[in-house]
Amino acid sequence: MIRGISSMATRQLLEQLARDYQSRSGIETTFESVGGVEAAKRVRAGETFDLAVLASDVIDGLIAEGHLLAGSRTDLVRSGIAIAVRAGMPHPAIGSEEALRASVLAADSIGYSTGPSGTALMQLFERWGIAGDLQSRLVQARPGFPVGQLVAQGQAQLGFQQLSELINLPGIEIIGPMPEAIQIITTFSAGICAASTQADALHALLAFLAGPDSTRAKQRQGMEPA
Repeated sequence: MIRGISSMATRQLLEQLARDYQSRSGIETTFESVGGVEAAKRVRAGETFDLAVLASDVIDGLIAEGHLLAGSRTDLVRSGIAIAVRAGMPHPAIGSEEALRASVLAADSIGYSTGPSGTALMQLFERWGIAGDLQSRLVQARPGFPVGQLVAQGQAQLGFQQLSELINLPGIEIIGPMPEAIQIITTFSAGICAASTQADALHALLAFLAGPDSTRAKQRQGMEPA
């Protein structure tokens, strides 16, 4: 059995790919998906996993700390941020950087995540010079909780998160990706846990996860192969 841990952004993708790989190989393959901060914490704590799938910079950090094997980083997908509103609500303009900035300033509340997309979004607001103006209107989803649910429940008028985390949520409408000029792309990568004893099986799994047979599943989840 191969046991992995991942952040929520790749949850549905990895569920599908794990099923596909198990059908091909006969090896039981499972991934537990939690908030990215919690996932990294659990790997650092020495929980028994074979594989971790997280943002590439987190994987690099875990390799540097000795929790994942050096040289095992395998880039899997590139994922951009999308913007959502509650179902039935007006769609503000987001087609350009200027339009999005104005829509953000006009929003009563803005939902964002604890993951890499949320960090990068806050940096964008700082660059725009509006972080202070928005402070009282920012609503951060707790780790592992989809921003889209904040939007569906009316707690956030605009929600920003990885498209893969918004794409199948009820009660929201995805109004589009961030403008290309300011789109925030996160690369999600896999790394082999240092304590795993299944190196050969894991290299075969990584080849499948990063290979062409996984492309359609990635695209269905709003991601592109890395």
